[in-house]
Amino acid sequence: MESSANERSLTREPLDPARADAFAPMFKALGDPVRLRLLSMIASARGGEVAVGDLTGAFHLTGPTISHHLKVLREAGLVDSDRRGTWVYYRMIPAALAVMGTLLETGFPV
Repeated sequence: MESSANERSLTREPLDPARADAFAPMFKALGDPVRLRLLSMIASARGGEVAVGDLTGAFHLTGPTISHHLKVLREAGLVDSDRRGTWVYYRMIPAALAVMGTLLETGFPV
């Protein structure tokens, strides 16, 4: 997902229905505290990626539950993954966060 002039701030113009449908899954995925933490852990991982096994110890959840949350983040277009042997590694999709940031940009000084 690339950031472009089409991803303007919500304060500059209203979203049309198609854009709202496209971006809602990203925001919905981050509405869960576990997924928000997972995304933060992936984004801050040294080397830009992290193995699922390195994520599970930070939660009091089963492996399948963590995998489900990672699947939601992947389907929302926020992370990508690849399998190397028995390990699955996750990494951020920076363009997705850039689009979300642009949408939320207010144009007002903080």
